[in-house]
Amino acid sequence: MGVPKRRVSHARQGERRSHLAIELPKLEECPHCHAPKRPHHACPNCGYYGGRQVLEPKTKSGDSAS
Repeated sequence: MGVPKRRVSHARQGERRSHLAIELPKLEECPHCHAPKRPHHACPNCGYYGGRQVLEPKTKSGDSAS
């Protein structure tokens, strides 16, 4: 049975886990409103995707019409 003879150091453990680092999501510019958005997703600011509006843009909760 394979049993480690010595303890693995923190440096070697970190080398093995180097692919687990957290990275920021990739963003691109919305062609309609030029706000940053995730690729292949509808723009959360204007609701456009693929040159047409697919979502109603979210309004702030403080802006009520009543």
